[in-house]
Amino acid sequence: MSGESSMATNGNSYVSQNQNTLAERSFSLENRYEVKRVNDVFKDNILLTLSYLKGDVKSKADIDWGKVEEPKLFEFSLKPGDSFTFHDQILPDYKNNVVKMTDAHFNYQDGFKSDGYLIGDGVCHLASLMYWVAKEAGLEANAPTNHNFAKINEVPKEYGVSIYSLPGSSGVGSKQNLYIKNNLDKTIAFVFNYDGTNLSIKVDKENI
Repeated sequence: MSGESSMATNGNSYVSQNQNTLAERSFSLENRYEVKRVNDVFKDNILLTLSYLKGDVKSKADIDWGKVEEPKLFEFSLKPGDSFTFHDQILPDYKNNVVKMTDAHFNYQDGFKSDGYLIGDGVCHLASLMYWVAKEAGLEANAPTNHNFAKINEVPKEYGVSIYSLPGSSGVGSKQNLYIKNNLDKTIAFVFNYDGTNLSIKVDKENI
């Protein structure tokens, strides 16, 4: 078929049969933490963040955990020059071109769960996977604060991203955020695929 090549897998790396795919990475939501009870909190917080990002959930009142935990496939696009940030406390250099964010603050008021230590644990794992695939796709990506205080399973430590959001404050939060800018000359799409166990994220160049 036109525009396709062979597919190969190596661990959680992936070479797409679609030549428009710039990069793809994945990890298991069953391997976020060694203790299952804690892992389940990480998993639910990741899936809830995806639901906010997809637009299925806009506030705590919208949360149906049965639907949040279902498999999902969706995407969002960035035109050349457009940026994504993980939350709304944003460094000045990115404020003028942000077109997409998760629209969540990862706290109790937004419906996020606690493992007994922090509310929202797990969202850093999602940000780290996004950062990893963005860097491999050649996009301009900036994570001011590394997650080097704790490992993130299946993600190399250099791609660990620390996320913190305090509504109404731009100081600490803006430095614990993820910024991705489409510095390419074509529109790109971030494609999220959760199959019930594994979450994959890929970056595609769109044919438009």
